[in-house]
Amino acid sequence: MLRDEFECLVPQREFSRRAFVRTSVGSGFAAAALPVVAQTTIKTDTQGLLAGEVTIPVGDFKMPAYRAAPLNKRNAPVVLVISEIFGVHEHIADVARRFAKQGYFAIAPELFVRQGDAQSYGEIAKLIAEVVSKTPDAQVIGDLDATVAWAASQGAAANRLGITGFCWGGRIVWLYAAHNPNLKAGVAWYGRLLGDVSAMNPKRAIDLAGSLKAPVLGLYGGADTGIPMSSVAAMQQALATGSPAARRSKFVVFPDAPHAFHADYRPTYRKAAAEEGWALALDWFRTHGVA
Repeated sequence: MLRDEFECLVPQREFSRRAFVRTSVGSGFAAAALPVVAQTTIKTDTQGLLAGEVTIPVGDFKMPAYRAAPLNKRNAPVVLVISEIFGVHEHIADVARRFAKQGYFAIAPELFVRQGDAQSYGEIAKLIAEVVSKTPDAQVIGDLDATVAWAASQGAAANRLGITGFCWGGRIVWLYAAHNPNLKAGVAWYGRLLGDVSAMNPKRAIDLAGSLKAPVLGLYGGADTGIPMSSVAAMQQALATGSPAARRSKFVVFPDAPHAFHADYRPTYRKAAAEEGWALALDWFRTHGVA
């Protein structure tokens, strides 16, 4: 299920490390995500922002992350930005800058870094087998907790906390909403809801639907061949009988949108759905105290 879902997203093409190089977290695009549709790629500047790579302590480990926040603004609300399987590349950094322009302290942690360099892989099957499938949910959740603690240490308002994520990161949104009682709201963009379980990923999103501690807005594509509408319907049913936060969660389905419709650097981008989804995400955060 996991492999099938992601293999439908981009062509499998091999790229050498020398053909595709990044200099830091948040720069360049992952080799497996190519080709980039340059004419539609959104570029958000850093004017008025503190933006760039940081390191976050997780015990003795130093985790790289991309941080974007308004300059000279303390107590900014925090938004965790969770990447696709490709890691924190230029698009994810740009999303963080978009949030920062709205007044948020946005952080995109490199959650695959212990398992490998997600951006260096040119073949999705190898990326999933060698990196993604070996990244435990428990490790990811711990890394996100450490990221929130680090944001608080930087003067951000971690008590006004939101999370958003795309594809692989969309599933993590559902998991984190069931984990952190201090989370105010989440926005999951086309994250997997069903699928197989494993030692690394012991719970599906639907298994945690009833115990959400924060409401989640699910933004999904009706033409997504990897996430059928039957799984969305099943998740809606599970949420309807769950916790108060679960019952406040909702889905918005864009009928003609494929998977990864927000990814403006890829052929799957759908401008109207992406822009409407972005407006809905900002409103969801404001409505639920992440502002």
